[in-house]
This record gives sequence, structure tokens and C-alpha cells, in this order.
Amino acid sequence: MPYLTEFFQSFPPMARLAIILFLLLVVPMACRRCGLPSVVGLLVSGIVIGQHGLKIIPETPIVSNFMADVGKLLLMLFAGIEIDHALFKTIWKRSLLFGWLTFMLPLLTGMGVGLVFGYSWLAALLIGSLLASHTLLGFPITQQMGISRSAPVVITTGATVFTDVASLLVLAVCLPIHQSGFSVKSLVLQLGYLLIYVPLVIFGIGKLGNWLLSKFKETAEQQFSLVLFLMILAAFGAEVIHLEPIVGAFMAGLAIGPVAKRAKGFEMLEFLGLYLFIPFFYLNIGFQIDLKVFALTIWHNALLVLAVVGGLITAKFAAAWSVGTIYRFTRPERLLAWSLTLPQVAATLAAAVVAYQCINSAGQRLIDVTVLNTVIVLMVVTAFLGPILTARFSGQIARTDKGAE
Repeated sequence: MPYLTEFFQSFPPMARLAIILFLLLVVPMACRRCGLPSVVGLLVSGIVIGQHGLKIIPETPIVSNFMADVGKLLLMLFAGIEIDHALFKTIWKRSLLFGWLTFMLPLLTGMGVGLVFGYSWLAALLIGSLLASHTLLGFPITQQMGISRSAPVVITTGATVFTDVASLLVLAVCLPIHQSGFSVKSLVLQLGYLLIYVPLVIFGIGKLGNWLLSKFKETAEQQFSLVLFLMILAAFGAEVIHLEPIVGAFMAGLAIGPVAKRAKGFEMLEFLGLYLFIPFFYLNIGFQIDLKVFALTIWHNALLVLAVVGGLITAKFAAAWSVGTIYRFTRPERLLAWSLTLPQVAATLAAAVVAYQCINSAGQRLIDVTVLNTVIVLMVVTAFLGPILTARFSGQIARTDKGAE
């Protein structure tokens, strides 16, 4: 194995790129034949060729990280654009309710787990916030099944904004408290930024983008560049006020959705996103997974891992089932909403790393390496489980819809 990894490490950049493009071509086809979501195959491929596998990919894959970051933003942009505005206007209250439940139940569960295992109330609160957000890894699957505009998917994508913003606000509160104590001023300031940012993106960028897209309706190239620019602008604005960029990308998609769907340039961007950038994002997740760390964390901290993973799955299920019961979703629709909120990838991993790197004057970290490794285990389990379940329940709903026709 060492000789094999040394051989792959000597590969020139173009050879590595050729391997990645080959995987992007072959893996989704193989997964379809096996009845698995392509994201699962891409995650496994990322593990195999990543720095913890054959080391075909270097330890700091600058180009791959950039492609993955763009894919992560496009994933959320498409989620926002796909929302049917007419339907969303009738169910936004449901999104708010689901967002609140799928945030609060995992938050309280994570806090309880943290306190039971001896962590401070601040670290326990941070652990809870890590469980509260989610990444819509399964959204492209709903697109492929033709149900991305159905009520449970629209409600879940809307709830994503609430969970990500709320969990990142908790992180923004915990960091300064750990470093220098509680500050009402910093909390009020962050909330003020948010109250300015959201209307600015929804109404400001939204109206500007819709007007410009209508002006460039005959030039697909300019429409392509404009949609990409608006996404990056909203993501940058989110970073400026210390929010996750994916929140800005989602809001930009929500703002320009009705016009973007009719834009020729958006079709080009969607093609590149679905078949290049977003698959890069999935591969890049695999690059970061160390199977040895994964196994050792499970072995040495089995009870904590079981409590965190089991608590998340149970809390997300309770939130989805409760909302589904209130709004009379069918059983597959409730389970679909649950599966979409399971993956803990982008925002969760980013927040965990930031919390781990946060050190106070006494040299203490906000969360220790055990929690960080447990989050990695959580990421691996939910990144595989979520899309598999989403594919299953999406197929059930799609077949039911076809039968009804």
C-alpha cells in the first residue's frame, strides 16, 4: 500500500483531474444500476482517492476545495430557486413551524447529551447547535424524481434557512462567551445585522436580479454570469456578518427564483452545477473522512457516539413526524421530510471546526477532540443514511403521484 500511495502522489495535476472526471462519469451510472443515490458512491470514491485513502488527492486540494465550495453554494441556490413561490406563500407558516421544531428538538437533545457526559453548559449548548442544522444533500434526488416542488420538500427547504441561521447564531454567541464572557452588545449587534441582511437580499438583490435578468433575456451568457454573480454576492454578504455563505445562496435563489427558471443562462448553470460542481462537493466530503479516526472514535467513545447519532436521528424524526401529523402528510411525505433533514455536513462540520479552534485565556477549547471526532462520525453516518432514505421515500411519492394521474 505505501508503494501504491507514493505512485499516486507522483501523478501530475492533469492526471488527477482525469481520475476525478472519470469518477464523476462512471460512479453515478454505477449507483443507478445498483439502486443507490449517486451521492453515496461519490462519498465512497472521495474516501478511496482522498488523503486518508490512496492519496491521489493532496492534503490541501486548493482547486477541489474551491470547486466544492461553489458546489455547496449552487446546491443551496438551486434549492431556493426550485421553491414554488405561489405554494410557498401558502405554506410559509409550515416552514417556520418545521424549522422551529427541527431546530429546537435536536438542540435540546444535544444539550442533554452534553450535560450527561460531563461537558459545561456552554459546550453542551454548542453541541446542541451542531445537531440543529442540516444540509440538503438529498435535494438533487427530489429534483431527479420530479417532486422538488411538492409541499414536504418546499417546507423542508424553507426550514433549512431557519435552522442554519439559528444554529450559527448560537455559535456566534458561544464563541465570545468562551473567550471573554457573555456580551449583550455582540448578541444585539449580530441580530441587527441579520435584520438588515435578510430584507436586503430578498428585496434588494431580488428586485435588481429580476430586472437585469429580464433585460438580458436574449443573451444566455450574460444571464449565466448574472445568476452566478448574485449568488456569490449574497454569500459574501452572509460571510461579512458572520453567517454561513450557504444561507446567502439560498436566499438569493429564493429571491430570483421565478425569473431564473425562465432564463436560458440558468439552464447552463444548472447543468454545470448538477453534473460538475455539486458532485465535486460530495467528493470533497469524502476527502475529509479518515476511516481510522472514524473507527477509533466509535471504539473509544461508543456511548457518546450512540447518544449523539441516535439523539439526532430521533429528534429529527420527531420534528418531521409532528409537522406531518399536524398538516396531514402521508407516511412517505413525513419520512421524506425526516430524511432531508438528517445530513449534518456543511454547516455542522464548519461550526465544529471553528468551535474546536476557539481557545480561551486558560488554554481550554470550547469543544474537545472527542466531540470533534464524534461530529465526523455523525457526518459520515448521516451523509450516507440521509440520501439513501431520501431516494427511497422520493420514489414512493413519485410512484404514487404517477398512479394518481
